[in-house]
Amino acid sequence: MLSQFLFKKIDNAQLVVFRIFYGLLVSAECYGAIATGWVRRTLVEPQFTFSFIGFEWLQPLPGNGMYIYFAVMGTLGLLIAFGYKYRFSALAFAILWSGVYLMQKTSYNNHYYLLMLLAYIMAFLPANRDASLDAKLQSKLHSQTMFNWIRWTIIFQLFIVYTYASVAKLYADWLDFSMVDVLMGSKREYYLIGDFLQQKWVHKIVAFFGIFFDLLIVPALLWKRTRKVAFVLSIFFHLFNSIVFQIGIFPYLSLAFTVFFFEPQTIRNIFLKTKTIVPETKIVVPNTKKITLTVLGIYFLFQLALPLRHHFFKDDVLWTEEGHRLSWRMMLRSRDGRITYKVVNSKTKDTTKIKLNDYLTIKQQRRIACYPDFTWQFAQHLKREYAQNDEQIQVFVENKVKINQKPYQQFIDPTVDLANVPWKHFTHNDWILPSPKE
Repeated sequence: MLSQFLFKKIDNAQLVVFRIFYGLLVSAECYGAIATGWVRRTLVEPQFTFSFIGFEWLQPLPGNGMYIYFAVMGTLGLLIAFGYKYRFSALAFAILWSGVYLMQKTSYNNHYYLLMLLAYIMAFLPANRDASLDAKLQSKLHSQTMFNWIRWTIIFQLFIVYTYASVAKLYADWLDFSMVDVLMGSKREYYLIGDFLQQKWVHKIVAFFGIFFDLLIVPALLWKRTRKVAFVLSIFFHLFNSIVFQIGIFPYLSLAFTVFFFEPQTIRNIFLKTKTIVPETKIVVPNTKKITLTVLGIYFLFQLALPLRHHFFKDDVLWTEEGHRLSWRMMLRSRDGRITYKVVNSKTKDTTKIKLNDYLTIKQQRRIACYPDFTWQFAQHLKREYAQNDEQIQVFVENKVKINQKPYQQFIDPTVDLANVPWKHFTHNDWILPSPKE
């Protein structure tokens, strides 16, 4: 029964049209990162970047290298949209985007992670079988059908993202609207809408709409009776996010995903301008069935389990941040911190108080003051810089953090030498002090 559902052939118009949107949007993201100065601020100007721990070897290219890097990614996006050398272009973009994602996390965003996942998914899907240069140049490649599992892979990935995002909002600071108040407080100076966004009744609508939209949007788009209403709400929701939070291409990428919920024939008529009716064909179970189901099963098991990992860490993820990333915990907290670093030579007892402006951008300084992995990584950097002739270097911090509208509290144990403790990926780092009691 499952095989009959997943391996029946359906019209591929949804995938083909999405490929075009996807390619154009990632191209705009990459060229836009150069034009807006994001590449310069994030990857060129800093003395060093905070890579994901374990990927310290992955550093920005020197000189103008990162501008060229992003220009190449932008060009690959156009090749994806036009469907030229699609497999190479899509996989190359996925690898290059992964490099950017892993080499810096100062500008971490859940959407960047989603784009990385999507990039690899798209690289292995036959999205160039129609309305592409590849299909025109290789007539044997042309096809107007695809397996049903392809459509449902995209839909299930979206369902996971939205559902976890909704459930994560069911906590005190979101439900009492204080987190929304923090989010909107920084928008006070917006032209025309700044004062409107400060209204308490607006905060209540935003809070509840956010929960219910994320929870229900995928089922509502799947059900024909609610599809049009859900689509209109999607347009409103994502345009609101684009205007208010200014998060690049991602609201528009989210709208592009909706093509997978409308009838393929409707998508074909509107975007491909063809009246060809592509009927569902008989079920063709390929020889790769077991491999396909195994890969999909492992992938989605991982996607379902990874966002839950913070429940297995000691203390509250809202305080410790352990297990926060890669978990679709979006717009849930605002962190602010105060920190000082002290480097001690354990032999001579010489002590140096670090001037952060000599090392870090303002944005990086905010990160090391709030996020424990940044705090630890900068301690490691100082250890490498100050260690000479095998001298033993210790690094201590005085650090206070506030979450949302709560008061500042001591965050890192000031007696622990961060230069000489390992980072624990899978268990709690005990030098993070316990979360304060309410």
